[in-house]
Amino acid sequence: MGSEGPSVVTVHVTGFKKFHGVAENPTEKIVTNLKSFMEKRGLPKNLVLGSCTVLETAGQGALGTLHKVLESAIADRENGSSTQGQIIWIHFGVNSGATRFALENQAVNEATFRCPDELGWKPQVALLANILIILIYTYI
Repeated sequence: MGSEGPSVVTVHVTGFKKFHGVAENPTEKIVTNLKSFMEKRGLPKNLVLGSCTVLETAGQGALGTLHKVLESAIADRENGSSTQGQIIWIHFGVNSGATRFALENQAVNEATFRCPDELGWKPQVALLANILIILIYTYI
């Protein structure tokens, strides 16, 4: 008791591929290169980079891959092959008009797109897939 060290934190990162008006999405570059960058640079003690996944910039196109990533992380944790500490999920989005980084501190289960996604879907106040919410709550 009291001799336990700090718990391990596993970080899973996602970003998007190209999308309307942005042929080269910076988040795709960040996510694609993050593992090799961190291997060279090194991670702080007790920090593990779990997965780095680039998603299709399309509501339906991203769901299958995102579902697999979430399931894999849950399965690893349940099978003991992953650390049992805290888990952080980071998603890099993009705002083509932004001039600097912005952090959002609250997610909303709603999608309103100003332009169609890569598969032509343009939702206006549509609820996101409830399966993702169930997976996240199960995971926590």
